[in-house]
Amino acid sequence: MNFNKGIHLINKPTDWTSHDVVAFVRGKAKHNSDFKNIKKIKVGHSGTLDPFATGLLIIGVGREYTKRMDEFKKLPKTYEAVIKLGATSDTQDKTGKITKKENTDIPNKKNIKNTLKTFLGVQEQTPPMFSAKKVQGKKLYELARQGVEIERKPVKIELYKIKLLKYKYPFLNIRVKCSTGTYIRTLAYDIGDKLQTGAYCEELKRTRIGKYKLRKAKKIKK
Repeated sequence: MNFNKGIHLINKPTDWTSHDVVAFVRGKAKHNSDFKNIKKIKVGHSGTLDPFATGLLIIGVGREYTKRMDEFKKLPKTYEAVIKLGATSDTQDKTGKITKKENTDIPNKKNIKNTLKTFLGVQEQTPPMFSAKKVQGKKLYELARQGVEIERKPVKIELYKIKLLKYKYPFLNIRVKCSTGTYIRTLAYDIGDKLQTGAYCEELKRTRIGKYKLRKAKKIKK
């Protein structure tokens, strides 16, 4: 697999961090003639995906292309998510400590659709503790792992579209087009809260960043 100077679309595998992808691309790029005699090749990405998530990462290789990463970060993102109802997670996804909610009413499809509609538009969302967001110079997940929870300021986000793809309790499949800075894990939690069932994100895949599509991305493996 060859990585020259430029913009590359990568399909991030599950259990890889976004940093793992950057390191992989850098390792492959050093064999390219574009980077002869360069000690450390500049490689950057367009926005972090959680390790359990899969999907589109835009990677810039070479100084002039890593400088462009901020413009991609600002583009709308599209995700497909599988949400599990009837339980919560301290990380808001399947990697955390799961707590089952007992004696919850099972919502019907109409209730699900009506609830999803309420999340459309501009709103404030509180970043989860298990996230790479920095507060006072420290990453929130580092504090969370120490058992420390701090107050987080809500962030203004926007959901442009939200579509129910499939529903068979306890699993709810949705597609979401949203602004940068949106946490789909937190959206899953909030949906569960509004339905009074509890919920967490079981699967997450980013399918689009602006005009860039996952189906055009390169698959990678170690």
